[in-house]
Amino acid sequence: MWHLAPGGAPSLVSRHGGVYAEPGCDLVHDGFFCGRHVMNRRGFLKTAGLSALATGLLPQVRAADSTMASAIGTPAESVPADYAIRIETGLLELAPGRTIATTLYNGQFPGPLLRLKEGRRVMVDIVNDTDTPEQLHWHGQYLPDAVDGAAEERTPFIPPHGRRREVFVPGPAGLRFYHSHVRAGVDLHRGLYTGQVGPVFIEPKHDPGSYDREVFLTLKEFEPYLTRSDTDTPFMAPAGMDDVLIAIAAGADPDAGRVPPGYELAYHSFAINGRMLGHAEPIRVKRGERVLLHVVNGSATEVRSLALPGHVFKVVALDGNPVPHPAEVPVLWLGNAERVSAIVEMDQPGVWVLGDVNDHDRQAGMGIVVEYAGATGKPVWQKPAPFLWDYRRFADASRPVQTPDAVIDLVFTARHSAAQGFNLWSVNGVPYDSTTMPVTQHLRLGRRYRLRMRNASDDLHPLHLHRHSFELTRIAGHRTAGVLKDVVMVAPFQTVEADFTANQPGLTLFHCHMQSHMDFGFMGLFETR
Repeated sequence: MWHLAPGGAPSLVSRHGGVYAEPGCDLVHDGFFCGRHVMNRRGFLKTAGLSALATGLLPQVRAADSTMASAIGTPAESVPADYAIRIETGLLELAPGRTIATTLYNGQFPGPLLRLKEGRRVMVDIVNDTDTPEQLHWHGQYLPDAVDGAAEERTPFIPPHGRRREVFVPGPAGLRFYHSHVRAGVDLHRGLYTGQVGPVFIEPKHDPGSYDREVFLTLKEFEPYLTRSDTDTPFMAPAGMDDVLIAIAAGADPDAGRVPPGYELAYHSFAINGRMLGHAEPIRVKRGERVLLHVVNGSATEVRSLALPGHVFKVVALDGNPVPHPAEVPVLWLGNAERVSAIVEMDQPGVWVLGDVNDHDRQAGMGIVVEYAGATGKPVWQKPAPFLWDYRRFADASRPVQTPDAVIDLVFTARHSAAQGFNLWSVNGVPYDSTTMPVTQHLRLGRRYRLRMRNASDDLHPLHLHRHSFELTRIAGHRTAGVLKDVVMVAPFQTVEADFTANQPGLTLFHCHMQSHMDFGFMGLFETR
C-alpha cells in the first residue's frame, strides 16, 4: 500500500490493517493516478449493494466497533497509524507560472487517495500544522458522531499545531471522500475554499467490478472572490416550479427587490487533480479499454459537468452507491460533494478534452486531456448537445417504496444580503445558530423517516445528510425508487423527498453543501436515540 508519513512522502509497504492502494497506483505531481495495470473486477453492477438497495438502506456500522483516541500534544503512539494526514499551508502549481498558496493535505491536491477495506478497522493520524482549529469530515461514511468530523456533532476540533488519532471501521463500500468542515464565513481562506479535499475508495468485502482501469478525478476551483452576479444554467429534469414555493419565498424576504442579492462566489482558476487543462499528464488509454472514472466534485460552491467528445458515460454508482439501473449519458453533472462512478468505453481513437461544458470554466482550466495510444495532435473539444440530468434515469421505477414512520417537512428560504452581505438562509423559518448548535429534530433509533425538502428559493441546493444514505422517493412530484445518495441537488422552487433509516445513534448534521449557504444559516441537527 502507499503509507503516507506525516511529511507526505510515499513508500510502498505491505497490506496492513485493511488499508491499501492497488498495486500500480502512482503518486504524481497532481495527485494519484491509478490504473497502470489491468484489473478485472466481476459483477460491479450486479452485486455490490443491490441487496441493500432493495430495502432502501445500507448496513449499519456499529458504534461499538469504532473508537476514537485523541492524542493532542503528545508523542506518537508506539503503534504506527495506517495513514497520516497533515493539514498544512503550501504552494500548489496549477500550471507553469501559475502557483497559488492554500491549505493542503500532505502538501498536495487532491489529498492522498485512501483505499480502505470495508469492515476492516483503520487507524489515521491527523496533524494540524496550521494556526487555526480544523475538522476533517469523512464524507459518506457511517461513523460515530465523535469521529465524523463536524463540530455540530460534537466531534472535537483538531487544535492548531495539534494532532488527533482516529480509529474506525470504514463503510459503506464505494467512492467517499474527506474534506475540511469548518465555518469560513467571509474568510475565503478557510473551509472548502482551500485545497482540503481528498478521495476515499472503500473496497467491498466481495470483489466487485468489470472494467480494465480506474482513474480518480477531483474537480476543484481556486482563488475565490466575491461577486453579485449568478449565472445558473438550467440542466435538471424534471422541469417546473411550484407556485406555492414561489409564494413562500416572497413572504420570507420582504426586502426582495429593494436590496441587492447576496454575495456569490466566483473563481480565477479551475483544475482537475490540481492541474489546469493542458498542464497535467494526459489520461493515456488504449482502444477497447473500459475505464472506470471515479469523479469527486470538491467545490465549495459550484455545480460541475464533464463531457468527453465522441464518448458516453455509463453511470454505475452515485455517491459511491451502485445504482439499480446503470445508464449511459453524454454529460455528467455533479453538485457540490456529489460523486459519480462511470465506465467509458474507449472506442474513439484520438486526443480529446475531457472537460466542463461551461466554456469559460473549461478554458480557465476545468479539464484534462485523454490521449489514445499512438494518437497525436492538438486535443479536440466538441460541445455536446443540450442534456438534462435526471436522477430517475438510474432508478428502478417498479420497486415499491416503504411507507415511512414519519415525515420531516423542511422548507428552505432566504433573505437577500442579510448576513454580512451574504444571503441569510433559514430552515423552517429559522437560521441555524452555529454558536449554540441546537438540536432541531429528535429521531428514534431504527425508524424510517422521509425528508420532504422544499426549496422556496431561486438557488439550487446540494443537500447533505451526515452518517447516513437516503433513498430518493419523489422528485418534483414524480415518484422514483432505488437510488441511494448522501447528497441530492434540489432545483429552485421544487420539492425532493428522500427516505432514510435513523440507524446511527447520536447527532447527525443536515445542511446545504454550498459553503456560503451552510455558513449563513442553512443547517439542521438531528439527534437519534
